[in-house]
Amino acid sequence: MRHLLTMFVMATVMLASEANIARAMEIVPPGNRHAEQPAIPGASVRRTKAGKTSFDAKYEKVRDLLATDRELTGKIKSVAAQYGIAPIHMVGAIVGEHTYNVDAYDRLQSYYIKAASYAGDSFRFAHNGQRVDEFVSRPEFSVCEGKKGSYALWSCRESVWNREFKGRAVGGVSYPNNRFSAVFFQPFYAGQTFGLGQINPLTALMLTDAVARVSGYDRLDEKDAAGVYQAIMDPDISLAYMAASLRHSIDAYKQIAGVDISGNPGITATLYNVGNSDARAADFVRRRAEGAVWPEENYYGWLVNDKLAELQGLL
Repeated sequence: MRHLLTMFVMATVMLASEANIARAMEIVPPGNRHAEQPAIPGASVRRTKAGKTSFDAKYEKVRDLLATDRELTGKIKSVAAQYGIAPIHMVGAIVGEHTYNVDAYDRLQSYYIKAASYAGDSFRFAHNGQRVDEFVSRPEFSVCEGKKGSYALWSCRESVWNREFKGRAVGGVSYPNNRFSAVFFQPFYAGQTFGLGQINPLTALMLTDAVARVSGYDRLDEKDAAGVYQAIMDPDISLAYMAASLRHSIDAYKQIAGVDISGNPGITATLYNVGNSDARAADFVRRRAEGAVWPEENYYGWLVNDKLAELQGLL
């Protein structure tokens, strides 16, 4: 009887704790916090001018792709359901990437063709001749050895890079003052992402456990750069990584900041654009203590919220 009573008390405490968490969870309201669109980075402006186009034209092109390609929107809905998110979050990320970073192809099949062109290419993730798998075996990265899961492992390694190597000289070797992903994971030119979802290779390595678990795709390996690129360029697999990224951002803000951003596609699009959702959720906790009310969208997320009614209509 005493054992049963103890179990009952523990269950009651757990239920009460879960109820308190649910009550404490605040829902981020829809819409933009900024009345006008925040400044668009110069690199995006220059890239668009170089292509002799405009942001409006690029937005219309990706909008039209989504409006006319029912196969694509069908895939988006299916993948979004697998990851437990609303499909508008994926639409927002695709629109943001193809408005500010790259031009959209006219049809989904073009993405498949482009992905196939990378199959079998021989390149590797390296810097100055040193492969990334060799680099992360250095003693400085030993703090990451106990991390469980690909997201925790690669996030730890990125933090070590920022703390110990970025812009520093270590052991007589000078390392660039640049992002880990740009230095080791983009063998063509810094800042390059690929495919429908414009996934960064390092982001893909972080999310590979989640995608393998939910979608059943093979886990990615940093020693197989071609395999990573093929995965993030294949539209079907790329959509899974996109959904996993958005799901992670939503979960991070719930668990770390106690706010639910799932009703604001402009915020999830912003996080898809800037990355590091865990750190940004923690920073929001700090800023909220100083008076901030809600997470704020950047230029990229602002467009998504501004065009939300039109983008919802595509689904």
